[in-house]
Amino acid sequence: MAKTHGRVEVFPRIVRALLLCLAAFSFPATAQEKSPLFYSVTLERLEYRFGDESDVGAWDGDAIIGRDEWKLRLQSEGEYERESSSFETLENQLLVQIPVSDFFDAKAGVRFDTPEGPDRVYGVLGLQGLAPQWFELDADLFLSERGDVSARLDVDYELLLTNRLILTPSLEADFAFSEDRPIGVGSGLGKVEVGARLSYDLVDRSISPYVGVHFEQLFGPTKRLARDDGEPTDQLFFVAGVRVRF
Repeated sequence: MAKTHGRVEVFPRIVRALLLCLAAFSFPATAQEKSPLFYSVTLERLEYRFGDESDVGAWDGDAIIGRDEWKLRLQSEGEYERESSSFETLENQLLVQIPVSDFFDAKAGVRFDTPEGPDRVYGVLGLQGLAPQWFELDADLFLSERGDVSARLDVDYELLLTNRLILTPSLEADFAFSEDRPIGVGSGLGKVEVGARLSYDLVDRSISPYVGVHFEQLFGPTKRLARDDGEPTDQLFFVAGVRVRF
């Protein structure tokens, strides 16, 4: 028990240190150096997933305010299962981002989860930007209040079929360095999600309806935990949704 308390005490110190370091580099020394303030709200995915075993409503979006030198970002994503009338996942992140190159931002902050089972709070450290060949890359490292470390890699690519018709394949992989059995997470590669969405840009490209497919597969100990609880270990969905940008 003492060991657990020690890990909990270390967690907020790490989060505070990360946020203070980013804040120190985020604000220019003089007013003349500041770029204009901007903001945006984006729902990359607002969709309904039709599956053999369940239908799910899902979203993934963020709100950003900041300057070229720094950004404050609130990110939210979740999945709501219609049959059980409950959230499968609900995740919110509050992040500070600063540019570290022409194409990448470093980010740090806090993530709040309300999964099946007990809630979880994480410190976040990651990179976001455009990789070579214009792949959109989001790589994150998480540290929970229990001291568990996990990571996530999210990759998207926009393939322009015409000026307005866009095919977007995506891949997301979750990896845990230790087990968190109460929320159904085993060590190692736990979950991979792949999808492809075909969208059409409307209204100055701020609204883009789309259709597509989405597949989820569990692996290793995470798969065994799900099977023991009677939950599906792989799911295929057909998707209909809309992307909205302000």
